[in-house]
Amino acid sequence: MTAHDPRGLAGKVAVIAGGATGIGAATAARLGAEGVLVVVGDVSADGAEVTAQGIRDSGGTAKAAVFDLADPESVRALVDSTVSMFGGVDLLFNVGSDMSMLRGDTDVVDIDFGVWDRTMTVTLRGYLASMKYALPLMLSRGGGAIVNMSSAAAFIGEPTRPAYATAKAGIGALTRHVASRWGRDGIRCNAVAPGLVDSKWVEKQKERYAAFVEATPLRRHARAVDVANTIAFLCSEESAHVTGEIVNVSGGWYLSP
Repeated sequence: MTAHDPRGLAGKVAVIAGGATGIGAATAARLGAEGVLVVVGDVSADGAEVTAQGIRDSGGTAKAAVFDLADPESVRALVDSTVSMFGGVDLLFNVGSDMSMLRGDTDVVDIDFGVWDRTMTVTLRGYLASMKYALPLMLSRGGGAIVNMSSAAAFIGEPTRPAYATAKAGIGALTRHVASRWGRDGIRCNAVAPGLVDSKWVEKQKERYAAFVEATPLRRHARAVDVANTIAFLCSEESAHVTGEIVNVSGGWYLSP
């Protein structure tokens, strides 16, 4: 960290596991603007390349990589390719999930086991895999920072989405485990828990989600950049004494009765 780089991010290498769209893409762009060397990993090759190209167009350094969180060997290949591209790994942001499963994520009576298993495979085991393969590389460089994507759904009881909420709650346990186990070795591990985030999908169902806005103390949904800014903070030296935390970025939504 220098006077020209008070946040200590310039020159760091980051893996964004699920960076083609939304919060992943916003975080990749935010870190790229800080001088971080970014690998944008996603199951969508075109989406990953669009995000990486946007960073390059803004003067940053980024590469796209195709991978699948549901496949541990694919996750390992993403981490290995990051080393080949940039020489190591300092930062990891796990954000990928299979949102197509939400439609079938009904309740514990009606849910299909395939929906449950797919959600756990991608969102929970996938995050475990990326940390499993990235951690040794971070340790070899003296430490690093990991941020995992949780959700406000992990803290409230909803009548639907039991698989999604359970996976996100499990991410909290994984986050605390890593923070406790490797903190003495220079690893910090935190999570962010957004509420509803503005997107084209949410915009199309504006009336349906009006109640969420009304129940949010700040009276608006999060923007992807709101969450990305928090993630950048958790990756930076400005949060050097923060680990094992799940930071709600929901405008206070989880406080609603």
